[in-house]
Amino acid sequence: MRTALDTSVLIAIAKGEPEAHTWVETLATAGEEGELVICDVVASEFFALLLDETRFTESLQSLGIAFDPTHIGSAQLAGRLFREYRREGGPREHLIPDFLIGAHAQQQADRIAAIDRGYLRRYFPRLKVLTPR
Repeated sequence: MRTALDTSVLIAIAKGEPEAHTWVETLATAGEEGELVICDVVASEFFALLLDETRFTESLQSLGIAFDPTHIGSAQLAGRLFREYRREGGPREHLIPDFLIGAHAQQQADRIAAIDRGYLRRYFPRLKVLTPR
């Protein structure tokens, strides 16, 4: 089972937020079940938080996370869904990067580890969302 990660999970862990320990345990279990991956957007957003190449690399390695670039089909899906979102009057709360992360997970993984506030389930209904146990 391949698990994509959303930036929200990496931020929670890096900042030591209350659920950080639970996320680390959840990812350890998910890593035993298959590969943990991040796409370009998540890598960029996480690096922007750290701004330290060594810490960035060590963080990913310690959690067993691999880089998995977004395929063109995933990018096209993100574009279609974002257009639908805006056409339906969706506010600028979610931007193309959010949809790229969801599309990458749906097309290139089996599930996403994320702090979902509803948009993933709405726009990616086939995507299983992994949350801490």
